[in-house]
Amino acid sequence: MQKISPFLWFDDQAEEAVNFYTSIFKNSKILNVTRYGEVGPGPKDSVMTVAFQLEGQEFMALNGGPHFKFTEAISFVVKCKTQEEVDDLWEKLSEGGGEKIQCGWLKDKYGVSWQIVPTILGEMISDPNRAKSQRVMEAMLKMKKIEIEGLKRAYSGQ
Repeated sequence: MQKISPFLWFDDQAEEAVNFYTSIFKNSKILNVTRYGEVGPGPKDSVMTVAFQLEGQEFMALNGGPHFKFTEAISFVVKCKTQEEVDDLWEKLSEGGGEKIQCGWLKDKYGVSWQIVPTILGEMISDPNRAKSQRVMEAMLKMKKIEIEGLKRAYSGQ
């Protein structure tokens, strides 16, 4: 059992959102679905919560009504080893009405914020050579989807 898990509050799309997320991430599954009974803000027998895993990380989704909305103050960082993985997740998570923002950030069609980040970015930005790390940061700030080749060119001073 995971000690700390993100808890996502949806109006009434928890099951739909979980199905969307588990279709995108390969190592993912739905663990449990609970339904409202006689008492609760949701109609009887409608989905109340969905416990699920994405890449081994446990989450909980709730159909809690329209009281709260997602903001960019909380986002999920997805570390990617290849440009192909960045491209795939960038397109899939933003499809169907999502919003592609900047610096690897996007919002999916449910309003959840994601950061699709190649692992090499962290390595380059933490380089002790400040000129290299600053060039990489400057290049990244000009990108929506992060492009590894652009980062590498900036890193090498090209």
